[in-house]
Amino acid sequence: MRRWQRWTGERRLAKAVALPALLLVTLAGNAGPQATPPAGPDQASESFRISVDVALVVLHATVTNRQGGFVSNLGERDFTVYENGVPQSIRLFRNEDMPVTVGLVIDHSTTMLPKLAEISAATRTFVRSSNPDDEMFVVNFNEIVSMGLRGTTRFTNNAAELQGAIATPAGGQTALYDATARAIEELRAGSRDRKALIVLSDGGDNASARSLSDVMKMAGQSNAVIYTVGLFDEADPDRNPRVLSRLARETGGEAFFPNQANEVVAICERIARDIRHQYTVGYVPASPARDGAYRAIQVNARAKSGEKLTVRARAGYIAGGEPPVEEKGAK
Repeated sequence: MRRWQRWTGERRLAKAVALPALLLVTLAGNAGPQATPPAGPDQASESFRISVDVALVVLHATVTNRQGGFVSNLGERDFTVYENGVPQSIRLFRNEDMPVTVGLVIDHSTTMLPKLAEISAATRTFVRSSNPDDEMFVVNFNEIVSMGLRGTTRFTNNAAELQGAIATPAGGQTALYDATARAIEELRAGSRDRKALIVLSDGGDNASARSLSDVMKMAGQSNAVIYTVGLFDEADPDRNPRVLSRLARETGGEAFFPNQANEVVAICERIARDIRHQYTVGYVPASPARDGAYRAIQVNARAKSGEKLTVRARAGYIAGGEPPVEEKGAK
């Protein structure tokens, strides 16, 4: 008999999924109705989850036209997906504004001190522009990484609470890799199937115990989309835009490099709209072998008018490169 289960976070996904960066779901219509899940504190989020019975590679794709505007009226037949150059059959397609778990990763090193006021204002704008059912957290860092929200509050969508979480003194060095890794880990506790990080930093790292390779591996095993905002002066010797660009490109996000700190508000508003306009596209790999190899992904879309479109999505994943991660307390 087919087992029917619902999964509520990446920790459960990591325990059960055969391929990293996959989402385990149950295709509606394959069999009888699912059992009603037990009552819990977050029952409302059940309506935001995807349900299927086969392991899918799940992608969150943003489609824009030549003018950079979002294209939101496409259907499943307008998309094509390739893995290592081989066409894939789309098994899951959704075009709706589903809420996300979002982590705000804020650099508090010495070079960021003049920019924190603009970052605080940008946070307020981001929350106002986001889905009201999103859940968010803050990771602050200089050479020390700490969670911004205190007490029993782990996630919130309250702008005042998030601004308060960011309002910590700046100074010291930069542990960007440690902070990003901590945020990816925190995403696993979120109750939303879709995950995103927004990293605001100068991109330099001079204090982490982890390496960039460690962080890229974690990002490749997560389904998180990472957006980066590079805030640095041209004379800053520690700036590293290539790191921020790579984090965004590999996960299907976008990297921004404003000339002035006051541009951050508009950028965060843009990121919020980007998240809300994503398509969810899933496929079962035509070559399911768990060989630990990197699988490159390409997603294309065509407009009904024939207009050329640009698609931004995850660049690839590692097929079975890591063993499942045991959830704390699981049997």
